[in-house]
Amino acid sequence: MPTSRTGICSKHRRNYIHGNLGVTLLELIVALFVISVVMALVLPSFTDFGERKLKSEVREMASLLRYMNDSAIARKATFFIRFDLDEGMVSWTGPDGKREKTFHDITGITTQATGRVSKGEITFFFEPLGTRENISVHMSDGDKDMSVTLYHLSGRVKIT
Repeated sequence: MPTSRTGICSKHRRNYIHGNLGVTLLELIVALFVISVVMALVLPSFTDFGERKLKSEVREMASLLRYMNDSAIARKATFFIRFDLDEGMVSWTGPDGKREKTFHDITGITTQATGRVSKGEITFFFEPLGTRENISVHMSDGDKDMSVTLYHLSGRVKIT
């Protein structure tokens, strides 16, 4: 058996030195198995990506409506939120100043006074006693429709 300065040289080391490296069938099967397990874990999370985006925007809208209502009541101040349905832009003035955000999935707003509004701008005021009517914000990603409703009497927000 050949020896080197550091000790005994194995057959595999000799093949590496002479460039005769190869992959055995067993190594190939193990590598394919590992890749398939990783893909099985990763791919399902990408299939519902659009639905998760819609749910995230709906939850964010619910938080915003609840925050505006609760802040107006707690601070005994009047705040407003404006929906630009053509651009998908929502701007609001609250306790922390004027802010705005784009919501790509807003399809319309329903109130008791105006019914469903799908185009243009609509503004809601949050007064020290809360809002004067229920507000429903409708959102859709094309496949799934969801709504956020702020109930004016209780101040609760419901996602459907």
